Amino acid sequence: MIRRPPRSTPKPSSAASDVYKRQALTARAFGASRIYLSNPDSRVIKSVEEVVDKFGGDFSIESTSNPKKVVSSSNLLIVHLTMFGLPIDTKVEDIITEGRDILFIVGAEKVPAWVFELSDYNIAIGNQPHSEVAALAIAMNKLYPNSYNTEFDGKLSVIPSATHREMIDSS
Repeated sequence: MIRRPPRSTPKPSSAASDVYKRQALTARAFGASRIYLSNPDSRVIKSVEEVVDKFGGDFSIESTSNPKKVVSSSNLLIVHLTMFGLPIDTKVEDIITEGRDILFIVGAEKVPAWVFELSDYNIAIGNQPHSEVAALAIAMNKLYPNSYNTEFDGKLSVIPSATHREMIDSS
């Protein structure tokens, strides 16, 4: 997954860091193996690495100064999540039928034209402004419906409960 920062945040801010962190953790929770950040932020990297260390999983963050090169050199199916794309429900079957691993591009405002041009699919989760984190979760759930029930074999495991918070520490 490539996360492009909004143009209004040329330097990492705490608000932008929080969005990047939520996107990384959402991607991880839904089965992604990696996220590329085009605006590296040590706070995001440290926070996500701590979660992976505690809760397990095979997930990494890679910084890139050239997201266009990552996309253009990829052999993965490129799916750009944008409110200007085709409705996801009309393309889910086509994407799944491709049978390829997916590189999601989650943009912000003013995504450059090359993102639309290099993407195999420009997919909309609704046609109104909304959270990129929500769009990513919806897209991953539709394309990988069982991915969020994955066991990550970490030091900590969450025990499902209807009434309280419970975790097991297996370290």
